[in-house]
Amino acid sequence: MHRRLLGDGDDDPLGSVANLFDVAMVFAVALMLALVVRFPALDLLSADNLTVVKNAGQPNMEIIVRRGKRLTRYRMTRETLGGEGERLGTAYRLKTGEVVYVPDQDR
Repeated sequence: MHRRLLGDGDDDPLGSVANLFDVAMVFAVALMLALVVRFPALDLLSADNLTVVKNAGQPNMEIIVRRGKRLTRYRMTRETLGGEGERLGTAYRLKTGEVVYVPDQDR
């Protein structure tokens, strides 16, 4: 009789922990989905050719180029090279940090 008044409640003390686990899993999936939407990571995984500029404009700037399965890494240095060559144009750095290339007119 006393049992009937209390109802058919669940006697499992860990039942609420299972619900917390479900909530945590939903939160984790939502967080991963938000990261994929915010940072287009699918382009990094699916593109055949990809160029990434790391630390743009800084002394430790790197350019990472992927062509198919081959990765090439270029690091900026201050060394000058000798040899023969021809002037192709001029590059200007704007106040915004952008670099604009202007080809020579006589070419």
